[in-house]
Amino acid sequence: MHEAFERQQGEDAFARYVLPELEVLARVAFSITRNTADAEDLVQETLLCAYRAIDRFDGAHPRAWLFTIMRNAEAKRHRRRRPQLLRDPDQAGRMEATDGRGGVTSPEDVVVGAEFDAVVAQCLASLPERHRQVIELVDIDGLSYAEAAEAIGVPVGTVMSRLHRARTRIRQRLSAAGLAPKRSMR
Repeated sequence: MHEAFERQQGEDAFARYVLPELEVLARVAFSITRNTADAEDLVQETLLCAYRAIDRFDGAHPRAWLFTIMRNAEAKRHRRRRPQLLRDPDQAGRMEATDGRGGVTSPEDVVVGAEFDAVVAQCLASLPERHRQVIELVDIDGLSYAEAAEAIGVPVGTVMSRLHRARTRIRQRLSAAGLAPKRSMR
């Protein structure tokens, strides 16, 4: 009877602290692995570890706790992983181009929008991994600086610095392509 009560408490805690974070865990896992199947495996491993350890979790900062588990699980997976010779390198860094406005667009808007998306996609793909990762976590996935720092295991200042450098590179590429206003020097 006592064992069943403890098991129920663990399941309740898992439902309260872990399940609400599934969506953000999936986004962060994908930004870390860059592969849908690997991201799903990483989330599953994170959930399994969290379930096993839920009775030791104090309830404070569940997202940070889960990011730590995820980071450790990915490090463990990375140590075991063989080179992925069958992975398609053309799939890395691709972005889907969407209108986003829901309205009818002019041919000029379509061309400029497609060109803008292509330049941004190329720039993201060419960024160093550490810079691309913070752009995805903060600007695309909407994590706070602190959450992104926790997810990748670096200080908040490092996230801010990497984000600044990455955004600067993207702005420079857009300006060079004539797709963004040039910033005046003060």
